[in-house]
Amino acid sequence: MPQVRKSPEPGIQPLTEKDEVAVITTGFGKIILRFYPQIAPNHVKNFKSLAKSKFYDGTTFHRVIPGFMIQGGDPNSKDDNLDNDGIGRGPRTLNAEFSKTPHKKGTLSAARSQSPNSASCQFFIMVDRAPHLDGQYSVFGEVVKGMDVADKIVALPCNEKNNPGKAATVKSITIEKAGEVLDFPLE
Repeated sequence: MPQVRKSPEPGIQPLTEKDEVAVITTGFGKIILRFYPQIAPNHVKNFKSLAKSKFYDGTTFHRVIPGFMIQGGDPNSKDDNLDNDGIGRGPRTLNAEFSKTPHKKGTLSAARSQSPNSASCQFFIMVDRAPHLDGQYSVFGEVVKGMDVADKIVALPCNEKNNPGKAATVKSITIEKAGEVLDFPLE
C-alpha cells in the first residue's frame, strides 16, 4: 500500500509515492510541486508536457513581489532582454479551470492576461495569501518541499519591473515520481 500525504483541500486526492511531481532546480535549491489534476487537469497536463520537453529549462522567475508571489515560465526570459519578459507564450492556450482552492503560501497557479482563457506556459507560486486571486486564476498544484527556496527568490534585488534577472534562473524542471524525490510520510 503506497504511503500518502493528507490532502490539502477538499476534493484533492492525497499525494502518493507513485504520483508525479515537478522538481524545479534553481541556484538556490529545489522546489518540489505536487499537482491537482482533479481540479485543473488541462493545466497539469500542459505543465508536465512543457517540463518534459525542457521548455522551462533556462527560463527565469522574471517577476517577484515580496508578500505576494514569484512568477516564471516565460520563454522570453531566456534571453538577455529583460524588457520582453512576461509577454512570452507557449505552444497552447488553455481555458480557465477555476476552483474554490485558495491562493495561499505555496499555491501553484497559472498566469494569464486579462482574458480568463489566456493561460499558456507562465505560472506563479504564492509566497503569501492573496484572496483577491481566488476563483480568478487556475490553481493546479502546490509546493510540497522547498518553500524556503521560493522565499530566497522573492527576496532578490529587482529592477523597477520586479525582475531579478538571471539571478533567478530555472536550471531545469523535471517530472519525477514522488517516492523518488520525497521522504514519505510527508509532514
